[in-house]
Amino acid sequence: PLYERLRSNSDSCPDNIWGWPSYALREAWRDLAKGQIKSAFKYLWQVFAEPTFAETYTPRAGNVFDSIDRETKRIGWNRIYRYGRVRVIRKTDDGRYCVAYSRGPGNYAFLVSRYLHLATGYPAIQFLPDLQAYREKYQDFKSVVNAYEAHDHVYEQLEQQGGTVLIRGRGIVASRIVQRIYEARKRNQNIAVLHLMRSPKPQGNKFQNTQRLVKNHYEFQPFNWPKACWGGELRAMLEKATPDERKRLLADWGGTTTADRRDWQQITAQGLSEGWYQITFGEVLDVERDAQNRTITHIREQSFGEMKLLADFIVDATGLDAKVDANPLLADLVKHYNLPVNHLGRLTVANNFELVEMRSDRGQMYAAGAITLGGPYAAVDSFLGLQYAALVALDGLAAARAPGVQRLNSISSFRQWLKWVLNQSP
Repeated sequence: PLYERLRSNSDSCPDNIWGWPSYALREAWRDLAKGQIKSAFKYLWQVFAEPTFAETYTPRAGNVFDSIDRETKRIGWNRIYRYGRVRVIRKTDDGRYCVAYSRGPGNYAFLVSRYLHLATGYPAIQFLPDLQAYREKYQDFKSVVNAYEAHDHVYEQLEQQGGTVLIRGRGIVASRIVQRIYEARKRNQNIAVLHLMRSPKPQGNKFQNTQRLVKNHYEFQPFNWPKACWGGELRAMLEKATPDERKRLLADWGGTTTADRRDWQQITAQGLSEGWYQITFGEVLDVERDAQNRTITHIREQSFGEMKLLADFIVDATGLDAKVDANPLLADLVKHYNLPVNHLGRLTVANNFELVEMRSDRGQMYAAGAITLGGPYAAVDSFLGLQYAALVALDGLAAARAPGVQRLNSISSFRQWLKWVLNQSP
């Protein structure tokens, strides 16, 4: 919903590469204009005191979407992009790249360019194998759903008839699902949640002298990576690290975490105390359906043998899949040019996000986003991470003396920021 807050930083502004004024400052200004002084100063205090003395500030979804819409109109995005589905990418014999794409049945076209930037996003939804097998066997796409699929029918039925939901996964997506069910319980108290986790989480990940907080087997971290991964010492550390060291560092810094939000912690604690929310640990053996069309999850619980979990719905909240083999375009590129992939199955990139093996005479190819995780930068799938990847790629093009490309400098940057403030075209 537009009123909910994202798991994003105040200065992670996809509409504003300068990050100022930040989302917190903009929201505080809007509230001050409405006479809401208390809430305005609350946002400013959050940014000043986070995360030690205050809950980390995150922007409202509606404010972020509105700001992106404004920037879309300012830069003329509708005149920049071209719709199409990319089929294949090949090097040409004159040092360029040919992109073959389709715009509809029987409508094919080509783009030829000396410079190419891949930012395909997550290729696929990650769906647990046992749940995939269930859907294929029973052709039941209503009882077993992925959190990233449209599944409003689950909450609508729960609000009308009550029931039990089994949640798989325990990251921020699972926290959102629990919150949504908590809201549904305000209309119907006859709703229960079974949260299935593979194993207990008695303590959080450690790195040097720091350790993440754990409550009720949830591991908390304000963002999906420590804040220093964006522009601090951890970013520099990862850039300098060897592939093996990067693997270890990313394992220490990352993992499955959820945002450190007091309302989510209170919902979990309340659910456990009232009994409508239960946490179970075990390995799933298989999933089937009973005569009443309810799902039966067979699990092997540690020290207790096998047991059954009955539920009206199962929600897979285990996330998304960004391995290159999940994307036909990237899989073909890797296979055709024998490109290396890193330990996470993503594209191997240089520190400026160039695909070095794809260099073609003066032609250069860059990548950004989740398809590059495991390389020199941790927060690749965040707003600020995408901006960082674009900026260092721009520096790479400037160093290669690409036509019309220059490094950013303080004068031109300030001039462009003023145009942003005044909502003028760049």
